[in-house]
Amino acid sequence: MAPSAITASSQHNHEGDQDLDLTTAIEHKIINSGWTLGKPAKPASSLEPLDASQIKVDFTTSPRAVPTPEAANAGPETICTDHMIIAKWTVSEGWSMPHLKPYGPLELMPTASVLHYATECFEGLKCYRGFDGKLRLFRSRRNAERMLMSSLRISLPGFDPCELEKLMIKLLSVDGPRWIPRSRPGTFMYLRPTMIGTQSQLGVMCSREAMLFIICTFMPQLDSPQGGMRLHTSPEDMVRAWVGGFGYAKVGANYGPSLLATNEAREKGYHQILWLYGKDMECTEAGASNFFVVWKNRDTGRTEVVTAPLDNRLILDGVTRASVVELARKRCPEVDVIERKYTIVEVMEAYEEGRLMECFAAGTAVSLLS
Repeated sequence: MAPSAITASSQHNHEGDQDLDLTTAIEHKIINSGWTLGKPAKPASSLEPLDASQIKVDFTTSPRAVPTPEAANAGPETICTDHMIIAKWTVSEGWSMPHLKPYGPLELMPTASVLHYATECFEGLKCYRGFDGKLRLFRSRRNAERMLMSSLRISLPGFDPCELEKLMIKLLSVDGPRWIPRSRPGTFMYLRPTMIGTQSQLGVMCSREAMLFIICTFMPQLDSPQGGMRLHTSPEDMVRAWVGGFGYAKVGANYGPSLLATNEAREKGYHQILWLYGKDMECTEAGASNFFVVWKNRDTGRTEVVTAPLDNRLILDGVTRASVVELARKRCPEVDVIERKYTIVEVMEAYEEGRLMECFAAGTAVSLLS
């Protein structure tokens, strides 16, 4: 592009004719999709919406034996329940009838968008067997709403979060009673709704076809490592997420590039990476989890729980993170809960001055037993 064209474009942007605010852009996209987070309303469209009430059900004729959680997590394969739910979407027709069917392989063309351009997002949440015998999902609406945001961030189709939540409940109503039996109170299984672009055409473009699928799996419980989790700060030449990027969306592209640094840290005897950001080395996330510090304020002496903010769309708006923040504010008036930027230098100073009380990470997939 000629330098004059670049200059003209830049001037055009400064005049305000083009919206360069990605935070605003994704919010506009959510509104334009017809689904407002927290307030679902059917959009005016001739395309078929995602409709859980239209689900087709085909039960497996060969249910597998339900393993113990220990046996299920002992091998290299993630063990899933007997069934899954699939719904397909096209730009011309909208959503197909959801289909609950026996768990099995997906059919994709080698040129499918997801395999080349990372058009993929997912969620993760747990279903628990309570000691009162009931099955419970934990804040599933928030996961469904976040998945809508993630899907639109990578130009996959929108949907009513309430319908996704209903589909998750439907899968659990079929597989939950047998796979999380009453004889195992306190145990859980992990739900993984996923959306992928399936258009079988090479080229960097918005996928005109997509597939939603929901599976239910075992995930391990781990004993807390002796001495707690050991974190290694991120390498200077690696950044997990950045302002204006997609760290706030739960997309696969957030995770694959982080594995190199994570593996190198584990080879040095650490468990995870504490991801730092910017020239000030702001603390953001620990591995794939939200990160908290607990310290005494230098001036007031009050206990503070501090975690990175959400307003710059740098980190994931974790459901467990939200629960920690909300519960601490409601039940611990003696503690100040603060969402702000803070640096590794502040953490080191608090440690050297004897003010650092603890650090912890909050996530969903793996449970640490104390």
